[in-house]
Amino acid sequence: MQREALLNLLHDLQNGTRTVEDTAERLATLPFEDLGFAKIDHHRSLRSGLPEVVYAARKTAEQTASILARLHASGVSALATRADEAAFAATRQLVPSATYHVVARCITCGVVSSPEAENTGTVAVVCAGTSDLPVAEEAAVTAETFGVNVTRITDVGVAGLQRLLAHLPLIREADAVVVCAGMEGALPSVMGGLVAVPVIAVPTSVGYGAAFGGLTALLGMLNSCSPNVTVVNIDNGFGAGYVASLYARRR
Repeated sequence: MQREALLNLLHDLQNGTRTVEDTAERLATLPFEDLGFAKIDHHRSLRSGLPEVVYAARKTAEQTASILARLHASGVSALATRADEAAFAATRQLVPSATYHVVARCITCGVVSSPEAENTGTVAVVCAGTSDLPVAEEAAVTAETFGVNVTRITDVGVAGLQRLLAHLPLIREADAVVVCAGMEGALPSVMGGLVAVPVIAVPTSVGYGAAFGGLTALLGMLNSCSPNVTVVNIDNGFGAGYVASLYARRR
């Protein structure tokens, strides 16, 4: 439940358009709803401004679908990451309007609306190579689900820096920049020296043997000399998109 939804609920009670019994039933799932296999945190939007998100990996399709359906029914946008086609098929049975984002491996049900929506900023999601796209798309879909405008810039790695410079004016309009890169992970440091906003670096598990499944990129990003660069975990596009959304929503 978002703060706006809670205020509307209380206003309805005050105005007599909603009964005490109905209000009590609506509030019964706060602060969480127990499904047996999961306890859904409906109170999270009131605490942090953004709703709970479902990590679908290692959950059954039915578990993912049930959680998403209950989140969606509570009036917030529902997002599941690392979801497969089976989870999406199960979700569509409960929420026909659900959307599957194939490259990002995400399921979304609705988009967060905010009373400050007209003032919501922009996140630029930049990826070094096409192989980094799944992680970049996870970040982009996350930010869009939370009502943030997203600018996508693809395949602008340091091997051809002129490609990045061609998009620099557009990137500089963003309130935060997510940069996804594998191999040696150099792109976030370059980006950090070119923009005056937070750069959220995402190391990806892309590269040959010495890339160590993204560890080389992770260590390179952690050692960045650009002071506006911060780093999330390997392949964690969701975490980067979430944090970037907070910057854009509070501009």
